Amino acid sequence: MSNLEQIKMKARERVWKSIAQSGVSVSSIPQDELETLINALLDGVMVLIDESLEDAGLPGRSDDALATVLESDERVLWEGRPFLSILTHYQITTERVRIVRGLLGKDRDDIELIRIQDIDFKQNMTERMLGVGDIIIRSADPSMPKAVLNNVKEPEKVHEILRRAMLNARKRFRYSVQEEM
Repeated sequence: MSNLEQIKMKARERVWKSIAQSGVSVSSIPQDELETLINALLDGVMVLIDESLEDAGLPGRSDDALATVLESDERVLWEGRPFLSILTHYQITTERVRIVRGLLGKDRDDIELIRIQDIDFKQNMTERMLGVGDIIIRSADPSMPKAVLNNVKEPEKVHEILRRAMLNARKRFRYSVQEEM
């Protein structure tokens, strides 16, 4: 049974309980018509919830979107290595930036997307000719306030992927940043 069906089933049970508690007699309404009425009401409420979620910038009521909100499946958006490096690996997911260093032993740093405060990239002339550059991440993470993804191929593209992932994470968790003037 999908998450959407479970929610609809719980809502149906709650509606029947509310009708019973209200003291209103529904015995004069044929059972099949009453079921049709309750299903129509539930469908209308689900559409209203769906529209409200979309207006708030959150995923709607499709099974996939609802499962994403409830289960928070982390997806890989980009991964790569610095130019000519075999010891370091970078990964951008829907929830974090992961930096893994080492060949035999591994050292892994994670920066949650909602903790990222600023993203920049820089590219000198040689790096531009090679199609690589550095992406600088400043975060509110006390263990790693500044991280640099060195010599990333197509840095403008990766910068944009990271920027969009950060904005989507903020929207998903209703996180906003206020700047002082």
